[in-house]
Amino acid sequence: MQSEDFITVEAFCEYYHVELSFIDSLNEYGLIKVNSVEDKKFIPNDQLRELEKFIALHYDLDINVAGIDAIGHLLQKVKELQDEVASLRDKLLTRE
Repeated sequence: MQSEDFITVEAFCEYYHVELSFIDSLNEYGLIKVNSVEDKKFIPNDQLRELEKFIALHYDLDINVAGIDAIGHLLQKVKELQDEVASLRDKLLTRE
């Protein structure tokens, strides 16, 4: 595990002014993955953009973690449907 690929949960929470329990809840719901090494918790850097979105939803819009989970599933479904529409459009255009 390369240290530049991760940030400690404590450092993240301090920088963004969020509670540790919020990160733990997101981890419990499977919205983020927290790695533990020797009693320290780390967040992969590739999850930071998504985590920033969750912070905005929770702290700015007052949406609980269950709501964030539901929103995440709906957004994923929308993306899948958009991809399917694009694929079908491409198939139609190639037939013409």
